[in-house]
Amino acid sequence: MACWFGTAPGRYLLAWEARRFADAVADAFGYHALQLGLPQLDTLAANRMPQRWLAAPEDPALASADDGAAQAQRPIDLVAHAAALPFAAASLDLVTLPHTLELSADPHAVLREVERVLVPNGRAVVSGLNPLSLWGLRQGRAHLAARLGLGRTRLARPYLPQAGAFIAPWRLLDWLRLLSFEVEQLKFGCYRPAMRSERWLQRWAWMDRWGSWAWPPLGAVYFIVAVKRVRGMHLLGPAWRPTRAASAPAVVARRDGDPTPS
Repeated sequence: MACWFGTAPGRYLLAWEARRFADAVADAFGYHALQLGLPQLDTLAANRMPQRWLAAPEDPALASADDGAAQAQRPIDLVAHAAALPFAAASLDLVTLPHTLELSADPHAVLREVERVLVPNGRAVVSGLNPLSLWGLRQGRAHLAARLGLGRTRLARPYLPQAGAFIAPWRLLDWLRLLSFEVEQLKFGCYRPAMRSERWLQRWAWMDRWGSWAWPPLGAVYFIVAVKRVRGMHLLGPAWRPTRAASAPAVVARRDGDPTPS
């Protein structure tokens, strides 16, 4: 995927995501923020938390060894498995996952780990490639042509990276809700057709202006902001009732003829 981000469509997608991440994390307050994966995009650049880390799933030297790979935008602070983070429970205020889930062997485990390390009301910001888009349909056509024995034709040439498995946005929304996340924002972007050259991508730039309201779910990439919600405890009153103070004895007026107490 690092090589694909060095192509014209990859740079176009990274530019769109950079603007979305900047808007989403600029007003996120706290002390500790973590970006999981994709060193080619600095998702925490606009954030002002004092502690910001970038965790990579593998050695960055291996990820950038191929020719044409996009360069990392910031130094990598630690190498860690996304499903086993070296952080205590409820210790992070913000976690960004740019294309992290679709590159993970177990995206459910990654989401559970993110839920574990986030503080209550902490934010998780996720981006991913949309399989039901013009780009996703182009990729599906390539897979179909390969299965039909047309692997040596242009029809079987993949457009998107071969690494990972793309996750539909509605499936990801269900996973987040099961983990008690509240989705604050869902956006789609990159509506231009699956063109490989910068020149042709620029010719279709008008589709970005129309796609956001004409066919929003067909964007090539989706962007989700979710907040971890923790159900508060309901304080119950005591099962016993406090004893009432004994009422004062009633005063009875003495009637005429009653004996006077000695």
